[in-house]
Amino acid sequence: MTGQLHRVDATVLPLSWTNLRPPAEAVGSWSPSLSPDGRHCAYVSDRGGRPQVWVQPVGSDLAFLVDTGEEPVAEVHWSTGGGWLACLVAPGGAPRHEVWLIRPDGSDLHQVAGFGADTADNMRWLPGRSLLALTENLSTALLIDPATGERTVVATGDLISLLDVHRDSALLRIGPRGARIIVLRDGTVVTPGEQAVFAPDGAILARSENGEFPCLFRVANGATEVLAGGDAEIESFALTADGRRAAVLWNVRGGESEVELIDLTGGERGVLAPLPGSVVSGLVWSFDGSTLAFSAEGPGRPHGVWVWSGAAPALTSGAAPAAGPIGAALAAGPIGAAPAAGEIRAVSAVPAAIGAVRPMLCRFEAHDGLVLTGWLFRPASPGPHPTVLWLHGGPEAQERPGHSPLFQSLVDRGVAVFAPNVRGSAGFGRSFVRADNGPLRYAAIEDVRSAVTHLVATGVADPARVGCMGRSYGGYLTLAALTRFPDLFAVGIDICGMSNFATFYENTEPWIAAAAISKYGDPATDADLLADLSPLTQIDRLRAPLLIIHGENDSNVPVVEADQVAAALAARGIPHKYVLYPGEGHELLHRNARADFLREAVAWLTTHLR
Repeated sequence: MTGQLHRVDATVLPLSWTNLRPPAEAVGSWSPSLSPDGRHCAYVSDRGGRPQVWVQPVGSDLAFLVDTGEEPVAEVHWSTGGGWLACLVAPGGAPRHEVWLIRPDGSDLHQVAGFGADTADNMRWLPGRSLLALTENLSTALLIDPATGERTVVATGDLISLLDVHRDSALLRIGPRGARIIVLRDGTVVTPGEQAVFAPDGAILARSENGEFPCLFRVANGATEVLAGGDAEIESFALTADGRRAAVLWNVRGGESEVELIDLTGGERGVLAPLPGSVVSGLVWSFDGSTLAFSAEGPGRPHGVWVWSGAAPALTSGAAPAAGPIGAALAAGPIGAAPAAGEIRAVSAVPAAIGAVRPMLCRFEAHDGLVLTGWLFRPASPGPHPTVLWLHGGPEAQERPGHSPLFQSLVDRGVAVFAPNVRGSAGFGRSFVRADNGPLRYAAIEDVRSAVTHLVATGVADPARVGCMGRSYGGYLTLAALTRFPDLFAVGIDICGMSNFATFYENTEPWIAAAAISKYGDPATDADLLADLSPLTQIDRLRAPLLIIHGENDSNVPVVEADQVAAALAARGIPHKYVLYPGEGHELLHRNARADFLREAVAWLTTHLR
């Protein structure tokens, strides 16, 4: 096979009892949001074939579809007054978002933001006020009155995002990737960081990135108090509307989650334990502060929605710090193990698959001595094995021990999977995440070769049967590795990866291009560097059979990035297959498209790693 283009129809089947109960590995629920009293939970689930909004009483198995139309939904947020659900809709599955409001009973659906070519993000209902805060095009911060539709501009600027509003003051996030700061509307700098909210008394709680690891602090009356922090990374936090309790999401042990509860009035602390999955996201309180909702996943367990309710946490003490950034990020956890009183209950979750392989966290050295880590999914049979490297996106993301039907399917077939966190990944401190900026990207590409060297030296990988694949930035890194180290790999899969920085900057969304300059380089002043880092300029060196996967509506990494790779390989007679998914964007959001991708990827890898 020298090359084929396949278009895979992602049309969703009509709803029926059969496709409401699909195989567990294909279904997930996420983006929980609670009614003001915590008795009902809205969330997004693809149990009907595409991501849609569902509402479910907490403690009941009955779930009700809230129909927002044919387009997939990315997030849902329940208003603090209880009368509205704000839904972030991804038309065509693309990165552009629209905001639609709908009553919890499914009535009065209407659009309020993201009209035309505009995109809207970062929604937040203001506590106790029927106002929706959001940002359009990373340039216009807005408040929207759902009753009248009135739009009030809070601030404008380049690469700006509205975080919160309190009386006449506003918290804004400004700046490109890796260099964002939180400011007040008058320009006062609060801290470098991504997340901040106002407490009811006007104090500011922020996730600060001023140090090596993010911490949670409070600013009130000119004084700053660190509420949580140490030698591990705080991912996010959620504050109750009355400002009395905070839930803090920690990233520990190389990518696992811990959830810490802090009573901000008395200082007591506790942890949620045991968590239903190794990776947690989406912490959100009910308006009355009685219930905390979150999403959790783990090996063999897709994203599910869970709630916790309980009294103030019991007192615990902090854990001893570990030495060094990587050692700290791999520490047992930021706080003591005493669990908070209360109950964790499932709202929408499937049982974990029996026999799912749990990964092992491995440490290895890069070419320059930098310590790297990765998650190894290893078959039970003796090695060395045919092995696939999976490279995550971002690059400011992190490979974590979550749910991956692809990894489990490959291990079932005797193929080991290693998912490294090369330099530039999150979770290991500020220095590590910045270690691939601009010309430092060559070292990140070299990390891929270091990972293969480690796998071969430790007897995991058969050096003649190693593959490489990744999505988004991981797709770029796959192409870069296949062209720079052609002798290392027997097969590759590029999933919506960038192939040429020049065409990426020309065709991606303007706000994506502007935010990416700090990470990759300026297409004008760094043109020579970006050309040399572009896999398309090295395509003559690629020899491994390549599967190319892309969504036709992708406007983050536009489809031209895949088109030009397929054309170049066809011109050179390199075996490849190009699978294009209509109705999909930067992510495959429809369940049948993901199932088809799983079949294609497993078949491609097992065929070429025999």
